[in-house]
Amino acid sequence: MSASLEVQPLSGVAVITLKNPPVNALAVSLLHDLERVLREAQAHRAVRGIVIKGDRGKFSGGFDITAIRAAQSAQGGKGVIDGSSLLTAAVEQSSKPIVAAIEGLALGGGLELAMSCHARLSAPGAMLGLPELNLGVIPGFGGTQRLPRLIGLQTAIKMILSSKPIRAEMAQPLGLVDRIVPRAELLTEATELALELAASGQWKRTLARTDKIEPAEQAQMIVGFARAQTQKKAPAGVEHPLLCLDAILEGAVNGGEAGLRKEAEVFERVLTSDTAKSLVHVFFAQRATAKVGGVSDRGLKPRAMRRVAVVGGGLMGSGIATSCIQAGIEVLMKEINPKFLEAGIARVRANLFSKVKKGRMTPNAFEATMKRLKGTLDYSRFKHVDMVIEAAVEAIPLKQKIFKELCDACSPTCILATNTSTINIDLVSKLIPDARDRVCGLHYFSPAHVMPLLEIVRTEATSPQVLLDSLAFAKRTKKVPVVVGNCTGFAVNRVFFPYGQTAMMLLDMGVDPYAIDKAIGPGKGFGMPMGPLRLNDLVGMATTAHVGKQFVENFPERSYANGIVPSMVEAKRLGETTKMGFYKYGKGRKAEPDPEGIAPFLQASKAAARLPAVSSLSPQGIQEAIFFPVVNESARVLAEGVVERAADLDIATVLSMGFPAHKGGIIKWADTVGARRIVDGLEAWQARVPAQHKGFFEPCALLKQAAARGIAIADAGAVSQLSTKSKM
Repeated sequence: MSASLEVQPLSGVAVITLKNPPVNALAVSLLHDLERVLREAQAHRAVRGIVIKGDRGKFSGGFDITAIRAAQSAQGGKGVIDGSSLLTAAVEQSSKPIVAAIEGLALGGGLELAMSCHARLSAPGAMLGLPELNLGVIPGFGGTQRLPRLIGLQTAIKMILSSKPIRAEMAQPLGLVDRIVPRAELLTEATELALELAASGQWKRTLARTDKIEPAEQAQMIVGFARAQTQKKAPAGVEHPLLCLDAILEGAVNGGEAGLRKEAEVFERVLTSDTAKSLVHVFFAQRATAKVGGVSDRGLKPRAMRRVAVVGGGLMGSGIATSCIQAGIEVLMKEINPKFLEAGIARVRANLFSKVKKGRMTPNAFEATMKRLKGTLDYSRFKHVDMVIEAAVEAIPLKQKIFKELCDACSPTCILATNTSTINIDLVSKLIPDARDRVCGLHYFSPAHVMPLLEIVRTEATSPQVLLDSLAFAKRTKKVPVVVGNCTGFAVNRVFFPYGQTAMMLLDMGVDPYAIDKAIGPGKGFGMPMGPLRLNDLVGMATTAHVGKQFVENFPERSYANGIVPSMVEAKRLGETTKMGFYKYGKGRKAEPDPEGIAPFLQASKAAARLPAVSSLSPQGIQEAIFFPVVNESARVLAEGVVERAADLDIATVLSMGFPAHKGGIIKWADTVGARRIVDGLEAWQARVPAQHKGFFEPCALLKQAAARGIAIADAGAVSQLSTKSKM
């Protein structure tokens, strides 16, 4: 990790190369090194101009996020370098012109470095952006001040608030890039430009520019409009986008220096916020899921999954097939008759063609991708596949029959995976005891070609090689894998089974159904994509009833069954598919409350349940009633070692159920609330319900332990798993 300096003797240009693979992240030590070599170049008598570039075809992916995490852990958030002052003093105020030669990417601090230079050249296709808001912070190296001065206030605000990068071809007409040149000529062109600027004796310092930024009165109007729009969209408690606008406005009205001071003030404030800590946690959690003890640390090498067979062409099977062929994997889809096979292939075609319609795939790429999909009605070609993913209906005898047939038809090294969402994997492989080491679960979430999470379900017999192969397969198909244990519901569905059941209990206590969804859903609610009742309508009442039955049978002591969903199924009020459920649906799937339509079902269930009435419950009260049991089940999952670490459960709940990323995932959020408060809340609800339902709210041992010791649930889970492993 370094910033190297090479002075070209003939031209008199100093070339500084940022070196920190893989993306030349601006680690604190690299920034100090950059400052050192810049001073050397400026002091060197033979140097007339300077070019800054990144090593191995990448300018810089931004500031090192590990330094942000370290600063968040330090007292008062201290420890992040004052990059803004460094770039202003060492780069922008340089006595010699500096040109940024951008390749690959210039993101976050990388783009802020480039903007502090006096000119910017880019190779074609480079990505430029300021994604800091995705981490709960704001651009802290001068980005809130320099970007508006280069491309105008309105465009800069849109770019910063969206956190989306743009290509160099779009950046150049905006003014963010001065010129686009072929990659092979980039360094030569940058060198020549540096010499031209040196010869002219005049170069523009970005912070002093006023030609693109709007006058103060107009700036206030632009920022005011952006603030109003942001307030409408921002989840409750998320303030960093609004504070970012404060910094932008300060600079627009009172000048760049004042803006930099405001930016530094805001950055320091948001750095240690719960939102920033949660989003940084999610960032690292997502990148750690492939590290699995006893699997990724054994020195094994993953085998390539070049050919995959999918058994079943329904919604899940076709989605899985779509995901595979998009990743360049050949897929063989098996169905039981020509009609079903034709329908399955048509679903894959429709999945892909939606990308064409949105401009995300060319017609030629569409046809080339579809050629990777073949159909079959038998197993004759299965001997050539590397992996089979069974996606048949959730019936144990059928799955057992399929796996027996697969064992006979496939090679002895072929991975046999099931996409079941609830069935014990050992039951699926019951008839093939000699092949259990190559059996696992690959639980996709619907729609499989869109949802990013893939639960890889391991049994006691699943070999490390099969798990490693599955992790590599997930990465190739652009999924985030989480290895989970073999239990009812695995990880996500298991920890979330109380989510819907608590909602039903609240209905039986007389709580307004639409108040529940409002408290849990987006906007000013908890922040889930939708409330539990709206989710029931989306998933379908029949599916809800089927899955709910599995949990009631497996966890009877802590499950709640009521009559609302079964009675709606009986009445053919199945949700979106019948345009009636807890809501009624018109054109465009728009959900409208239907209090009169659901009143008979609620009244009948309430009368049968005989639970104590709850006259009123605040939104926070609803949120705690819904999520504290989810935390409780999550703690059980940690104690049982179903997941490798608490962070795996966090990222799984974010990527599957849409748990708000700014809350960090279910365990991270729970630790923000505190185990003591959660235990007290569960026990308070326990006291309100009859004896037969007290088990639903009974705090588990690990949660009680965390509360008693005053430690984080994540830490209690880590201790519990360490203790379990030491006894094995």
